[in-house]
Amino acid sequence: MNIKDIIGKMTLEEKASLCSGGDAWHTQTISRMHIPALRVSDGPHGLRVQMEGADNLGMQESKTAVCFPAICALAASFDRSVLQSVGDAIGKECRAEGVDIILGPGVNIKRSPLCGRNFEYYSEDPYVSSELAAAYIDGVQKNNVGACIKHFFANNQETRRFSVSAQMDERTAREIYLASFEGAVKKARPWSVMCAYNRINGIYAAENKQYLTDLLRNEWDFEGFVVSDWGAVNDRVPDLEAGLDLEMPPLGDKNDRCIVNAVESGMLEEAVLDRAVGRLLNVVYRCGENRNDLSGFDHEKDHRIAKAVALESVVLLKNENVLPLKKMEKIVVVGEFARNPRYQGGGSSHVNAYRVDAFLECINNGMSTDKGFTFVQGFSIQNDRIDSGLVEEAVSAVQNADKVLVFAGLPERCESEGYDRNHLGLPANQNDLITRLAAVNQNIIVVLHNGAPVEMPWIDSVKAVLETYLCGEAVGAAVRDILYGLANPSGRLPETFPVRLQDTPSYLELFGEGDSLHYREGVFVGYRYYDSREMQVLFPFGHGLSYTEFAYSNLRLERQAGNDCLRVWVDVTNTGQRAGKEVVQLYVRPPKSHMVARPIHELRGFVKELLYPGETKTVEFVLDSRAFAYFNSEIHDWLVESGEYEIQIAKSSQNIVLREKVQIVGRKCNVITLDLNTPLGDILCIEGSVEILKKYGISIEREECRIDNENEKQIQEAHYQYMPLRGRAMQLSDMKAERMLTELRQLL
Repeated sequence: MNIKDIIGKMTLEEKASLCSGGDAWHTQTISRMHIPALRVSDGPHGLRVQMEGADNLGMQESKTAVCFPAICALAASFDRSVLQSVGDAIGKECRAEGVDIILGPGVNIKRSPLCGRNFEYYSEDPYVSSELAAAYIDGVQKNNVGACIKHFFANNQETRRFSVSAQMDERTAREIYLASFEGAVKKARPWSVMCAYNRINGIYAAENKQYLTDLLRNEWDFEGFVVSDWGAVNDRVPDLEAGLDLEMPPLGDKNDRCIVNAVESGMLEEAVLDRAVGRLLNVVYRCGENRNDLSGFDHEKDHRIAKAVALESVVLLKNENVLPLKKMEKIVVVGEFARNPRYQGGGSSHVNAYRVDAFLECINNGMSTDKGFTFVQGFSIQNDRIDSGLVEEAVSAVQNADKVLVFAGLPERCESEGYDRNHLGLPANQNDLITRLAAVNQNIIVVLHNGAPVEMPWIDSVKAVLETYLCGEAVGAAVRDILYGLANPSGRLPETFPVRLQDTPSYLELFGEGDSLHYREGVFVGYRYYDSREMQVLFPFGHGLSYTEFAYSNLRLERQAGNDCLRVWVDVTNTGQRAGKEVVQLYVRPPKSHMVARPIHELRGFVKELLYPGETKTVEFVLDSRAFAYFNSEIHDWLVESGEYEIQIAKSSQNIVLREKVQIVGRKCNVITLDLNTPLGDILCIEGSVEILKKYGISIEREECRIDNENEKQIQEAHYQYMPLRGRAMQLSDMKAERMLTELRQLL
């Protein structure tokens, strides 16, 4: 198929029409040229195929599909193979339904736990996000279905999402918010990228050439097409010039005429339009050549996959020897979520689920117990009001129970696309009930259904907490298996659970002032902030318990000759009595930088391994130079500083079990302005500077402190470090001073 020849035969009007949708879920068909339409569908944790004539927002009923765990839960698996299996299953469903592009995954960073759409995003950490997104995309696209990674970029809140400007410096963008996309784009090569609604430093994402073209295409080598989020186009012609190829949904032929007029008037080069058309046609014909499987798919098989990945994703947050449950125990189950679970998020990712497994149904039908179960409602999920009748009924029921399961969480009214939460609490009636029950029974087990962190004022009064996130349509069966030890929990938190909202790094500027949102916390997002400040958190990033125990040993490092990388090995042993999976986490702690503030450590690797009792496995990591680098805004590039780095093997970001130091040699780079006003301490950090200073008679010796006072010594040291060079070079002539500076600059 010669795309260039096809474009050459198209009229200007046909080209323009191809750059906007045919309707809300299809691209334009051009019958004269035999150009078929692409069909797109919402995702990414289940296929949301809209019925014919559906509304643009996709809020009407969709076809039945399997609802897999939401991305927030899948991320907790910390398992690339899990994400690939879900992507593969969804890709097969897409093929069967004639869908060419699935609109996902969403990889925006969880800047604040209040974001209403956090259930649709992976993590507060860009490495976790990009690695898992790449695996998901691989799974989808091996079925000849395209994935559309979104929302590019800085779409970190729902408040004023159509107009807010994310104000951030280049380093913050590169290290956190762009890095979440970068790895997935480079590794998995998604067929499409969806731009965000918001502005970035004042420029709408849809017309931001710096990111859509200069970075995404020219630097990252993205070859697919860029599509707008639905209704994100502000000005079609500048958008097209910036690199936005496809507008969705169409605005009649209004913007098509704008494009045609711009070309005819000379305001827009036709080559720009041809380029966008070529990108679209490449995908159109790629899909057409492979649209060969419309035979259907097996709902039951995919439902079993949904349960299997849910089992990998549930996180055991706390367990004081009350789990797993035993069949002979008298159990009281409290909470509406036990019979009507919240298993998915609200908004455009809402799936018309094939079959939902509720916990009570799974217990009654699939588990024989000696004493049976008692169920009481306890609270209403329709409002936050405390119903004294429901509370008293629950308190009475649990007093003589061996164990109490409280199914709590956030109803859909509390978190959804379109709006943000205004607090981190559970509904008041749930917090009150858990506190009341804990006062009369010491064996309270809380099972949470929520898309993002919640505060837990009752945490010290309960014996166990099981975080299911939004675990898909098979959540009830998965929770049953984990509570009764038929499966061993192995999920880990892909985000920090703070003690309270006021502790979060973005608290002082949650949603901005009007349309301006300043990312003043910079790179200190999530655990980078909490751990650098040595703050107490409710549960740290990477945390998760098991029914077995794991021991780590024999950490060793090796530089690869001729390669710019470091290999790391560590042995992991299952020292318990059950088979289980452990998530081995590797963090890198940098030396103290003289140039920038860096987080105390950053995640640079993770591996999930299955180990049987007594079994030992060696886990290997390979770290390239990027694992030690930060983005330097002066040179607009990644920079590795020379120094002593620490390799940390951990069970969570706040549970480091092994450490080993390694000397890394970085590259010299002129990242300081070197003149007579440069502080002496900065100059002395430059290798070879001492010899040059001595050559010109510059004294670098500290004056003897005649006062035997520690505070005075600190003052003197600070004076020495921060004194400008001119303070020591006053005796030099202007000519000698300039020669000295020239020689110093040559060291950089």
